[in-house]
Amino acid sequence: MNRLKVFLKSPEKKNLFKMTKEFFTLMIKKKEIPFYYFKYLYQKDIPNYLDYLSLTEQRKIQLHPTLHTPNYVALINNKLYFSLLSKHTKIKMPKLLGFNFKTSFFYNNEVVQIYNVEGLNLFLENIFYRENVNGIFFRPPSDYGGKGCFKITRLNFKKQLVEVYNILKTGDFVYTEVIEQHSLINQIHSKSINTLRLVSLRTSKNEIEIISAYIRFGVGDNIVDNASSGGFFVGINIENGTLKAVGYFKPEFGGQKPTEHPDSGFRFNGFEIPFYEEACESVINASRIIPDRLIGWDVAITPDGPVIIESNAEPGMHTSDIAYGGLLRNPYVKELMGELN
Repeated sequence: MNRLKVFLKSPEKKNLFKMTKEFFTLMIKKKEIPFYYFKYLYQKDIPNYLDYLSLTEQRKIQLHPTLHTPNYVALINNKLYFSLLSKHTKIKMPKLLGFNFKTSFFYNNEVVQIYNVEGLNLFLENIFYRENVNGIFFRPPSDYGGKGCFKITRLNFKKQLVEVYNILKTGDFVYTEVIEQHSLINQIHSKSINTLRLVSLRTSKNEIEIISAYIRFGVGDNIVDNASSGGFFVGINIENGTLKAVGYFKPEFGGQKPTEHPDSGFRFNGFEIPFYEEACESVINASRIIPDRLIGWDVAITPDGPVIIESNAEPGMHTSDIAYGGLLRNPYVKELMGELN
């Protein structure tokens, strides 16, 4: 319903004749009913609507067996498996501190059963003391969109123990160190780690290319940046790592297109992502380790350079499509669609 409201109230709609013509053109050319047109393509500033992926094309890229191997998908999508892999490779990630499967808690090659708040208190105190970290970030190993994530700090964790224990004992979580974000990114928004989403493609010539890039920002006090959790994204010019002028909230969160961050007032256009070349290089190197052909990478920028936060074997192509400005304009994507067809 929110998507429909955003469309009906939008002052940026093309005129009815143009929308009707484009809708039926897409239906003929894409051989499907293009309901996706009303997510975004109906807007006046989208003249190249045929360059955007249809739902069928998005799913084909996300799920085609030519691009994905089940064993690699399981490795890429599971945050615990991927963190363990990083310990034995040169993939730079936040340090893996521990994990739990409900009441079974793992740290430093040992497992303990914890059935009360006091036990959790001792377990976390041990991690804080031995690892000398000020914060721990908790993530479910398989959820997406920032769902279920939270963090605790050395200063406040005792106040949170009851709540944290009740959450942990009923779920599975991966624990990593809380990283420090680059000061230039903090100028835009400091309450969340604002990650780059870089999508890598292994071409038919076995070369690794970055086909889409954008950065996600949290809003307010939200500690996650995902657009599906109320944040928004801004496209990155792949060639030079600068931000584009406009960001995008998802329709379910109002569909606005901000030109500056709603909290800080920082304008996006032309902002240079620090360590952008290094971020792309780290993703390309990681893609060489895992032979899956299409991977979405979430990369944080720290004062010392890029750190890969997680990977995704089925990255949301709709967001990448918008950020790029129509992925069918990308020569590598065009070649890929010809290969898959």
